[in-house]
Amino acid sequence: MGTLYLVGTPIGNLEDITLRALRVLREVPLIAAEDTRRARILLDRYEITTPVVSYFEGNKAAREHQLLEALERGDVALISEAGMPGLSDPGYELVRAAVERGHRVVPIPGPSAPIAALVASGLPTDQFVYLGFLPRRRSQRRALLAEVAHEPRTLVAFETPHRLQEALTDLEEVLGDRPVAICRELTKRFEEIWRGTLSQARSRFQGEEPRGEFTLVIGGALRGEERWDAETVRRALEQRLRAGIPRSEAVREVAALSGWNRREVYQLSLEEPRTPNLEP
Repeated sequence: MGTLYLVGTPIGNLEDITLRALRVLREVPLIAAEDTRRARILLDRYEITTPVVSYFEGNKAAREHQLLEALERGDVALISEAGMPGLSDPGYELVRAAVERGHRVVPIPGPSAPIAALVASGLPTDQFVYLGFLPRRRSQRRALLAEVAHEPRTLVAFETPHRLQEALTDLEEVLGDRPVAICRELTKRFEEIWRGTLSQARSRFQGEEPRGEFTLVIGGALRGEERWDAETVRRALEQRLRAGIPRSEAVREVAALSGWNRREVYQLSLEEPRTPNLEP
């Protein structure tokens, strides 16, 4: 039975690949790649002629059976578009299927954007929570952020350029004005690591079109935060209701931040009329 190799590949600079990874890519009979065009650039650079097939979100169901059959005959290397396969891509499903069939799965460590951003951020690295790509829809994004609002560990997330400003606004409104490191184009020619607070980040990236791939590293909640008093909870509710946020979503966000449970916050929200003339 063949072995499934999970091979880490460069996230930008093509020199960031290990000797072991290059040997495995040369020796396996088949490479499954999330992006065959990106894969070919890397393989051509190192004169590797191993056959390549695509394995990505759009064809994973159809391709999985073919790759499992290939594993019955020999080894297969899986590579993602960049970094370690299995993180924010369909790789984990192939890994699960291979394990269920009794194949050996071997990781070949390599570059990883979340880890590179975390260690360069200047924020605590002893514990962290990886959120992957933040949800596209604003309501879902804010719901996720509300769930981790009291999480004391450092948060790491991916975001696309065209949603960066919206994400920074939601991060500040839901989590508060925390420290953040915004890492762009890691290991590439125009690499940038910007450090500051979320409010400063909104100003920094306002008025310019963000470009490149972004990894956000956000400070965790302060440990031992005290429970908010009722007046603070009321003001937080009023701000969200005035902004047009649905009551249920406003209650969820404030509960996550205040130390109150949702039922308590909801009851308090009913005491306040939802009008533009609410007193601050």
